[in-house]
Amino acid sequence: MTTLDWWVIGSYLAGMLLLAVGLGRHQHSREDYYLAGHGLPDWALATSIIATQCSTNSLLGAPAFVGFAAAGGLLWLQYELAVPLAMLALCFLFAPVHASGVISIYAFLEERLGPAARRLASGCFLVFRGVATGVTVYGVASVLGLITGLSYPVAVCLLMGITIAYDVLGGMRAVVISDVVQMLLLIAAVLFTVAWLAEPLLADLDGLAPRLGPLVNDWGLSTGNDYGFWPMLFGGFFLYVAYYGCDQSQAQRLLAARDQRGLERVLVLNGLLRFPLVVAYCLLGLGLAAYAARQPEFLASLPRTADGSANINLVFPAFVSREFAPGFAGLAIVGLFAAAMSSIDSALNSLSAATLEDFIDRDRLRGEEQLFRLSRWVTFAWGAAAVAFSFTVEHIAPTVLEAINKVGSMANGPLLALFLLALFAPAARGAPAILGFLAGIAGNAVIALALPSVSWLWWNVSGLVLALAIALGLAAGGQRERVRRLAAPAGRSIAWLAGGAGSILAALGAVQLLSRGLG
Repeated sequence: MTTLDWWVIGSYLAGMLLLAVGLGRHQHSREDYYLAGHGLPDWALATSIIATQCSTNSLLGAPAFVGFAAAGGLLWLQYELAVPLAMLALCFLFAPVHASGVISIYAFLEERLGPAARRLASGCFLVFRGVATGVTVYGVASVLGLITGLSYPVAVCLLMGITIAYDVLGGMRAVVISDVVQMLLLIAAVLFTVAWLAEPLLADLDGLAPRLGPLVNDWGLSTGNDYGFWPMLFGGFFLYVAYYGCDQSQAQRLLAARDQRGLERVLVLNGLLRFPLVVAYCLLGLGLAAYAARQPEFLASLPRTADGSANINLVFPAFVSREFAPGFAGLAIVGLFAAAMSSIDSALNSLSAATLEDFIDRDRLRGEEQLFRLSRWVTFAWGAAAVAFSFTVEHIAPTVLEAINKVGSMANGPLLALFLLALFAPAARGAPAILGFLAGIAGNAVIALALPSVSWLWWNVSGLVLALAIALGLAAGGQRERVRRLAAPAGRSIAWLAGGAGSILAALGAVQLLSRGLG
């Protein structure tokens, strides 16, 4: 990293902060802060969603998988098969949620299924998304530290200081506009690198032939293959419907659409535009593989993992540090910053929205001005929580970190079931919906333990089917009152426990960050 590179990075970060300060002057309510007053263009909302999805984890993970993983290659594209189908389904399914005028999507559950369903779903979101955000901060800051030479604490402060500041000051409008800028920078960095690698890639297509097959005809039911065509198609469809439609971090951008037609445009644009970006990531991976074949010392120069092998997730930043001229290297690092910030900023804003709407201000006892100020403090608390948790991630077993996505898939299907019940079967209100949700998660846990050869992508389907079957069966069985008396206390306890855990995580993070600053 040269002085010119640091000037490029510093100018970008300062520009993001000034942007947030300017946008924050025009905010006066929670609707402005969390939904940008429904005033953002559809293409900007769609770009923001894509930027969040195709963030640093994808920018590092996709090229590593496509170009270097033992069983990798263009199979990564199978991740994208179900996205357009899921977007079309959400054009129909999400319309009533958008029309309800809520800020937290879980408030829609309370209208149809009762307050316990809202608290349970929102509490699960706070816990899963809060932990995942802390892990993301750890991973990105570690990479930035490696490529810039900064210590981990300094890299965290640089990354999160700017991200938290512009998120707190600018709200959703700053998140979306910065995501658009960050997506342009990210695309420029990727395309520039692909163009640089075009010659070795085209010259070595024969050597890369084993990695060019995009599909594997495998059902993933007995082979232990998690990423066959069929689990990616069916399991991926329900995963994406649940993620984009039932996860506040994604759905909040959908809620910010101006109207029904705008919502549909956001979803269709996301379904169409995400695939070309992922193709560019894949070409980047193939190009880096061709480069490594010509430069055998390249892989040997990568940092080592815990087992002593080369950390292939760092091939892209290592290539940038090795080959790019001063200034251009800074632009590429800005692309990494952009990818990281576009993922973290939306998570913090949505965590704040769910905390404030679903737990802090459920009884609507505060005035709008007080709630608007409080929304910023809650966003800061979640940012502090992510920073504080990131310092503990390295002490957690790697197997736990790898299991986070699988644990999330255990809940995706049951969570989607709650929203489908709210849309089409509100008679399952209360205890039947809660018990169905819990049964779906329990059933997935049994499948995970008893049938390890079944792809975890199928959990998105099995959890949904089981949750719907139990909830509808209980609602139609004529035992609603008895079920309510038996299950309501447990449902309330679990819901408040999940929500309380998420809120405590944010509060403790703020305290820990402040104590670090004072110390």
